Amino acid sequence: MSTNPSQSSDPSQGAVQPDATSQDIYDAGMVVRREVLGDAHVDRANAGKDDFTGDFQDMITRIAWGGVWTRPGLDRRMRSAVTITAMIAHGHWEELAMHIRSALTNGLSRDEIKEILLQSAIYCGVPSANTAFKTAQAVFADIDDAADIDEAAGPPHQPRTLTQLESEESP
Repeated sequence: MSTNPSQSSDPSQGAVQPDATSQDIYDAGMVVRREVLGDAHVDRANAGKDDFTGDFQDMITRIAWGGVWTRPGLDRRMRSAVTITAMIAHGHWEELAMHIRSALTNGLSRDEIKEILLQSAIYCGVPSANTAFKTAQAVFADIDDAADIDEAAGPPHQPRTLTQLESEESP
């Protein structure tokens, strides 16, 4: 960050400081994004960048991860709880799966996630919560399967999507 004695830092603003450059905010966002989502996820997202999606990837890293997730007003557990609820409310199921995984990384337990889903049933609707529970079950099964594979020293595990799981249930 540049140094300007007439501008003081405000820790309540996270990475978004008066003297912060866009690059400073991006860099802080990338650190948090990697800590929360994992290097593999971020690397896949970055590998898929092209001229069409590059600006979007830059925006979410700077604004969501650098501008919001770096703020100290909520801890990452609370941010995960809020984000899970927002994903349920808007029906963003693939994003929900990603944020359930990150909620575990951020310290929420499976029981706490279950309670968030139950709470969401009341405020977001039972059908949405039903899909959220199926999504969480799929995430937990993938995590458990990956742990079993890791124990057997097998090949890397690729998470299944909700669509894949639903097709597996079909006769």
